[in-house]
Amino acid sequence: MIRYHGLPMWPKEAMIRAMYGRHGMVSYERPEQIEIAAEVCQSIVLDNGAFSAWKSGEPHDFQGYQRWCAHWLKHPAVEWCVIPDVIDGSEGENDELLLAWQLPRALSVPVWHLHEDLRRLRVLSERYNRVALGSSGEYAEPGDLKWWSRMSEVMAAVCDADGLPRVKLHGLRMLDPVVFSHIPLSSADSCNVARNLGYDCRWDGPYTPRSKAVRALVLIDRIEHHASASRWNPLSAGVQQNLELFG
Repeated sequence: MIRYHGLPMWPKEAMIRAMYGRHGMVSYERPEQIEIAAEVCQSIVLDNGAFSAWKSGEPHDFQGYQRWCAHWLKHPAVEWCVIPDVIDGSEGENDELLLAWQLPRALSVPVWHLHEDLRRLRVLSERYNRVALGSSGEYAEPGDLKWWSRMSEVMAAVCDADGLPRVKLHGLRMLDPVVFSHIPLSSADSCNVARNLGYDCRWDGPYTPRSKAVRALVLIDRIEHHASASRWNPLSAGVQQNLELFG
């Protein structure tokens, strides 16, 4: 599974050291480090920034984001972009955004929200190479009991009889080992590292790393030490482990 760490990450020197050769996600709402990321990261993907806009109550700049993606998708390090979405919107609203999106489908990833009908997920899985799963509505918190119950339904709809997804799945805000070690994701993202390396109160004790670059490396190592599940097992949803790795 590819782990995309959300940017920006400050200070800049810490970001360069921690993200060298790794995978990053750059949001349209926070594009300050995209030039650096495109040079030091192994790959980057582009996020539409809908979550930030939703949290702030601001409208999303659809046309501006599309132009931004059209420019950066030409860069060799940029793999794909997330098509704009309305996080708590209706299926009709989100389908309209898909229809208005004019960049190549092979480089574009639609978002299916957990509160939406599973039929829409099946349709997207047939039309796109990758589908992003977004936690929303009553399933807005990845990892709680209601979320896991819904995710069981999602996996039943999108996986075959062997528990293998019929389409590449990306987990939005799912770069938590407790989550991705249970679900057969192809990729996932989170801003966990960028958020937590600067909180001095969370770093104490005799072995506390003083450099924020080292803090970032510690956080990234803890995330990347875990493997994603290779298949979905409905009998152990939320508690399954990667035992196949050990024979």
